[in-house]
Amino acid sequence: MHSTLIVARMEPSAHADVAELFAAFDATEMPHRMGTRRRQLFSYRGLYFHLQDFDTDNGGERIEDAKTDPRFVRISEDLKPFIEAYDPATWRSPADAMATRFYTWEASK
Repeated sequence: MHSTLIVARMEPSAHADVAELFAAFDATEMPHRMGTRRRQLFSYRGLYFHLQDFDTDNGGERIEDAKTDPRFVRISEDLKPFIEAYDPATWRSPADAMATRFYTWEASK
């Protein structure tokens, strides 16, 4: 499984609004179109963490393909009042907010 982690800023009071937006989005076929297997949202002291798991490492390509879908455009716009770039000076796309994995471990089966 491949994962991406987006880091941004979010007011803690926005939890319910952001969760509601993603619940509606995830109820459509959009997660399947993008190859998303699981989405988890976390917050910590004004930071927002969006963990997305994919079956393969081509999730980024599939998301790029889905970016023009009106549902993707809509959720991106709807999230703007709640989520702000971690570093607005350098943010151009979600790729500019993705954390870099530098260690991984898995239990042997």
